Amino acid sequence: MLPRVLKSETVYRGRAFSVRVDEMEYRPGRATRIEIVEHSGAVTMLPLDHEQNVWFIRQYRHSVGETILELPAGTLKPGEDPATGADRELQEEIGMRAGKLERLLSFWLAPGYSTELMHLYLATELTPSTLEQDEDEIIAVDKVPLLRAVAMAASGELRDSKSLVGVLAAARRFGW
Repeated sequence: MLPRVLKSETVYRGRAFSVRVDEMEYRPGRATRIEIVEHSGAVTMLPLDHEQNVWFIRQYRHSVGETILELPAGTLKPGEDPATGADRELQEEIGMRAGKLERLLSFWLAPGYSTELMHLYLATELTPSTLEQDEDEIIAVDKVPLLRAVAMAASGELRDSKSLVGVLAAARRFGW
């Protein structure tokens, strides 16, 4: 039965992900090479304070050569519960803890080449609580009114996929 894996080999193991090369048969007698980024999963949070401000972060992303506005997020440790990871990442990235974490949805970040499943949470009832940031992070917090964040998503001003999904999912959650 097709498709089937003919051969599979992990060619790289890194801190955040591994790369696997699979030889696949989609049509009888024809092999195709597929590169897969294996990832343990991630979380992103839409922190919303009592004044209806979304807490974004500004962070330099070397892969795109820009400092971008995005929702706080992070990689899950292998086997880690997504809510536990969300709690940790909020404290590391914005110095806050959520009294309430509501799971909104989960989505594949780039299913054409990656196994990364992103879990999205609405984080409310924020209170100060700080954990040390990761060594490769220089983060600034930027509060944006929720309605403005929705407008930024609609206009293309937000360019980070997890942030677009997060803002639009929150807009849907609030019935907009």
